Amino acid sequence: MSVRSRTTLFTALALAAGLSLAAVTPALARPATARTSAVAQGDARNATQHVADFYGAYIDAVWAFDDKAAGADAKALRAFYLSTAAQKKVAAYETKEHADGILFAQNVPVRWQVAYTGSGAGHATSRVTLTWSDGPHAEVTRIDVQSDLHTLKITDLKPAD
Repeated sequence: MSVRSRTTLFTALALAAGLSLAAVTPALARPATARTSAVAQGDARNATQHVADFYGAYIDAVWAFDDKAAGADAKALRAFYLSTAAQKKVAAYETKEHADGILFAQNVPVRWQVAYTGSGAGHATSRVTLTWSDGPHAEVTRIDVQSDLHTLKITDLKPAD
């Protein structure tokens, strides 16, 4: 076999192996049940992003009920993201309703989404959508969250109508 024929054969084999590996590797790289997002990003100056950051971290903290640090983490998140008046309102709700005043529930949602709904008078309003289970008939609740545009602190939250 000539040098040129061998080179062509080895090149073809290497190309075929590379293409096969490229096709198989993504399927092997992650479990079939893993859901990943291609991009996650944020903007520290955006009030709606601030609400989304809070709800994401808060739900993570209360979801980890078996982690001894989770309770302290949830409390610290409230202190950081909520104004003093909002913290008092949440505490009053919890005393009266015996439920979480951030989620307006006694359990923890499996998914959440935050959308900007408007602004005015120095405040932005976001709508938080909480999904409580999987499947085609999953229960969904919504919370309207008001944030101060200067401090980005959450100043009010209430179940949406």
